[in-house]
Amino acid sequence: MWTADHWKDYEILDTSGGEKLERWGKYLLVRPDPQVIWNTEKNHPGWKKKNGHYHRSSRGGGEWEFFHLPEQWSIRYGGLTFQLKPFSFKHTGLFPEQAVNWDWFSGLIRKAKRPVRVLNLFAYTGGATLAAAAAGAAVTHVDASRGMVSWARENAAASGLSEKPVRWLVDDCMKFVERELRRGNHYDGIIMDPPSYGRGPKGEIWKIEDSIFHFIVQCEKLLSDRPLFFLVNSYTTGLAPSVLTYMLSVALKNRDGQVEASEIGLPVASTGLILPCGASGRWTAAE
Repeated sequence: MWTADHWKDYEILDTSGGEKLERWGKYLLVRPDPQVIWNTEKNHPGWKKKNGHYHRSSRGGGEWEFFHLPEQWSIRYGGLTFQLKPFSFKHTGLFPEQAVNWDWFSGLIRKAKRPVRVLNLFAYTGGATLAAAAAGAAVTHVDASRGMVSWARENAAASGLSEKPVRWLVDDCMKFVERELRRGNHYDGIIMDPPSYGRGPKGEIWKIEDSIFHFIVQCEKLLSDRPLFFLVNSYTTGLAPSVLTYMLSVALKNRDGQVEASEIGLPVASTGLILPCGASGRWTAAE
């Protein structure tokens, strides 16, 4: 498992009964997690000192309950700063486990010692965009949500990256890739973090099981003659690491490189164990 264990401003303190107790900076949040199927003693004092608790509803969805929590605050990872604000369906605007991927591709970008162009699809609030830009890449950031793109730009400004070469685009990712293919544009690195289900700005439907392989095949055509990497993230239970390995291996079979995939996870302070948080598939070009 690839573990994001370099955080200082974030940690999972404990897990039990379908929930995880997390520290985001100086604030404690309790959020549901479908992987936490064990019921252990909630001995950590943070369970009783939480600043926010997301309660799942039996009818679907849920709602936040707050205890002395500001509307917005920030945490840092290395030189990056992220603005956090709890919003719909338990989210805070950041997936900390992705830091293990940020570190991986940032190293490849820096090691290249040449101009690198990166395409970040389903780019959310910009964690990967910021990491790639800070490493020296020119990034095209694409997400269908105008609010998420605005949030990502806020994170870039907070990180001192506003002047970096980043294109911020509100667009349907599949339609954007089709246009890039027609325009003949290419990228040295591609990142995609597709949702299990979603809609584009004009109501376009995305269902990961139906669309992901074809989309990977299309995106492979956008890789340059000297590509560095291709990263696919998945939070869909059915897309195991072996499935990601198979799809990337087939889609990039004519490229000289290596495919590997794994669960990604975060350490739990109370037990020293790792909580799985999804999976990632990586293609890395041969040196």
